[in-house]
Amino acid sequence: MRPSEDFLLEIGCEELPAREQPRLLQAAPEIFQALLDEAGIGFGAIHTYAGPRRLALLVEDLALETSAREEWRRGPSLERAYDTNGQPTAAAMGFARSCGVAPSELQQLETDKGPVLAWRSVTPPQSSAKHLPELAQRWLQALPLRKRMRWGEREDSFARPVRWLVLRLGAEVLPWQSYGLTAGGASRGHRVHHPEAVPLPVLRQYPSVLRHAKVRADWRERREAIVRDLTQLAGELGAQALLDDALADEITGLNEWPVALAGRFDPSYLRVPEAVLRTVMVQHQRYVPLRGSDGRLLPHYLFVANIASRDPRVVVEGNDRVLRARLADAAFFWDQDRRQSLASRVPELRALLFQDGLGSMAEKARRLEDLARRLAARTGVDAGAAEQAARLCKADLLTGMVGEFPELQGIMGGHYARHDGEDEAIATAIAEHYRPAGRDDPLPESPLGRILALADKADTLWGFFAIGQIPSGDRDPFGLRRAALGILRIALDGAGLSLRQLLQDAAQAYGASLGHADPQAVTEASWAFIQERLRVLLRDEGFAPDQIQAVLAVAGDDPRAARLRLESLAEFLRLHVAADALTALIKRINNLLRKEDLQSLPKLEPEHLLEPAEIALWQEYAALEQALRPLLAAADFAAALDLLGGLQSAVDRFFREILVHCEDARLRGNRLALLERIQSSFLEIADFSLLQGRS
Repeated sequence: MRPSEDFLLEIGCEELPAREQPRLLQAAPEIFQALLDEAGIGFGAIHTYAGPRRLALLVEDLALETSAREEWRRGPSLERAYDTNGQPTAAAMGFARSCGVAPSELQQLETDKGPVLAWRSVTPPQSSAKHLPELAQRWLQALPLRKRMRWGEREDSFARPVRWLVLRLGAEVLPWQSYGLTAGGASRGHRVHHPEAVPLPVLRQYPSVLRHAKVRADWRERREAIVRDLTQLAGELGAQALLDDALADEITGLNEWPVALAGRFDPSYLRVPEAVLRTVMVQHQRYVPLRGSDGRLLPHYLFVANIASRDPRVVVEGNDRVLRARLADAAFFWDQDRRQSLASRVPELRALLFQDGLGSMAEKARRLEDLARRLAARTGVDAGAAEQAARLCKADLLTGMVGEFPELQGIMGGHYARHDGEDEAIATAIAEHYRPAGRDDPLPESPLGRILALADKADTLWGFFAIGQIPSGDRDPFGLRRAALGILRIALDGAGLSLRQLLQDAAQAYGASLGHADPQAVTEASWAFIQERLRVLLRDEGFAPDQIQAVLAVAGDDPRAARLRLESLAEFLRLHVAADALTALIKRINNLLRKEDLQSLPKLEPEHLLEPAEIALWQEYAALEQALRPLLAAADFAAALDLLGGLQSAVDRFFREILVHCEDARLRGNRLALLERIQSSFLEIADFSLLQGRS
């Protein structure tokens, strides 16, 4: 075995953002592994450690030397390398000079294009320690940080200011300087419990040594301990901890030495809506709310301290004071806001800007009334309720609660609408109309909520495209990709919906207020943007790109119908025994017809078909066509494809026995018309000519 040692790379910094840590846990070892492979350095397992004050890699059994490397440089062919007397030509001499050797040192190499002149160079093994500082620096630069910052007068950057570096290969501290620091051989412990340096006699014991210094370095192990301790503490209180994955991840990223504790607040605050209490506790304080056996919130909460205090009561009382102040603000706004109805706030929306160039929130609300009324008329929802919900849905932006807690917009509007005596359907729609805010956010559940959400997102998307604020690259400051994805998710989950019509409705709602914009051009641009989001969404769901392209080429503007076609096509291609052969035949039909002017093709005259193969194809198609129409009308594309799949043998026979481009013009036109009739049926589902990888 080649000699090896364990290797440690640690970056110590100020508090690393909690949301960065899960991404770094995945990316950091992948990047470093690629760098080691590139350098020819062998290694064993790679362990990653992340926390508020560190990011570290521990590589087991890293080879002390790189692998020897053999490289071949190819030169001219032998025919060009030597003249008729066997002497090197100018091409051979030039190649030898480029390799730094005499022509006699070159060798012959057999290739798929014949023998060539070549130079074989061998790089002998080198010390791994020589390469590792450079690899560490390249690794730092390649880390996928959302935001980097600079500090002091230096130009290098990281997520937070770097305070120490460790670069060790076994007992040897490697010479590495970065961020104005020189790498050492010792780590550091907990900021309070063990601020001193932590020697690392055996690198493989890195996590256990740090545990003695009050640092749980292993992110996953730390998360498991936090979830376990919080669940146990909730059980002792006879409650259920409202701890989702996102909150658990964030708490894990905030604490090096987590200690679970329980606090409480005055039960009188429970009169405030649960959404407010949970927002205060979770979003603002990273506390864990508790639910009792009766399904209601309890006046208790859990939290995780990053310190093992000698007197935990002091820590609990401090957190109680902080929460009490936040809840007192929320209760004040709750009481004050209800003194004024949402309807009375609507005129004040004139003073609240939606977007420069798109008018005020009052103008947006008026457009939403128009849009919601149109959508309601097409979906059988009460148009009056839709207009009222649209009129009121932005009024909560003027309330004190939403001013203090912007993430509660819409949700508070629903609560205030109920307090004002509005119909429950209207209150629910107001509460739901910002959904979905992201890929995993729940959809609006009520029909009226879906209408209002579609109207709001379509108005935003069309308007920003009209004023030229279109996302480019990774930049999307107005969340238009999120709006498009929200429209698609609602459309995919519901009944048939024409998204181009939705955008046309948005254009009509704007009317002449954007006189400089071409409504048709804006509608087509925003529809193309939604289509691209649909392609991304379908790829993320696992569908093949060529199948997505084949379906979207014919599917129109109803994404639900497109997905139904795509699901049926994927299943057909995967399971149908004749799928590949049929695909090839349909492509052949498409290739034939692509050269024709389909508008000038004569009408099919079955009685003038002459040959048995073409008569048989027509008879089989005519027999299934009557059953095919209702299947397509009902969007039963799977059954339609199964039916069409039965044509495979007849189409195959047709091409084996029939000359389509015969001399008889009438017969040629009739045969092309028959093929066009068959092609049109397949195009109801997908454009098979766009499918890849099938013979």
